[in-house]
Amino acid sequence: MSGPPFHILARKEDIAERAIVVGDPGRVVILKDLLDNPRIVNEHRGLLTVTGKYKGVLVTIATHGIGGPSSAIVFEELGMLGVKIFVRLGTAGGFLPELKIGTVVVASSAAHYPGGTIGQYIPNACMANGAHPELTYRIMEELRRNNIDFTLGPVLSSDAFYAEDPEFARKWARYGVVAVEMECATLFALGWMRGWKTACVLVISDNLLEMEKDPKFATTMDLKDVFNRVAKTILDTIITIEP
Repeated sequence: MSGPPFHILARKEDIAERAIVVGDPGRVVILKDLLDNPRIVNEHRGLLTVTGKYKGVLVTIATHGIGGPSSAIVFEELGMLGVKIFVRLGTAGGFLPELKIGTVVVASSAAHYPGGTIGQYIPNACMANGAHPELTYRIMEELRRNNIDFTLGPVLSSDAFYAEDPEFARKWARYGVVAVEMECATLFALGWMRGWKTACVLVISDNLLEMEKDPKFATTMDLKDVFNRVAKTILDTIITIEP
């Protein structure tokens, strides 16, 4: 569509070509301290968006909300405002026993159920929902350089947070899917449609195999140190990549 965005009430000069996008506005509050002179450029609709410089390069950190519909609005509007590189830094539920709370997953691609947000864009077909390979590889290199262990694999983008249980996890794990979250498939699909470079790094906030006997769920604040370490590697990567 053309015209000004309706939800991100910022000007083009307020938004960088490179962005980290997150679901929780509390995560923006934490990560903005990695930037020099961060400025709040949007608070409308609770979609907290901050722009500042990292090692002299302009970067935006923005809230995309929960789920495909919310995130699609934010990705599209940030794209209208000039973002060309998007990295989602989010949380996920692990499907594998080794994916403990606080461990890191790099999404190679994202499965999703028929229809939903992506189905509105591409009726009667399934989009190839893969991350941008160069951007993803470069992020993995930086994670290794910083001694941050990670698991690489496909994730599932689900719209039904409370429909998930251990059997759900075991079923998807049999297909090679390593974790569940809510927005990757939308980001990756839009990336290929709009010509953006996209990637996703996730921190495990719960393990679905453990939920029946030990139901634990980590919040953004619980995972603050991990998010800061991972965000720094993402920032060090995206400032070296041409949009």
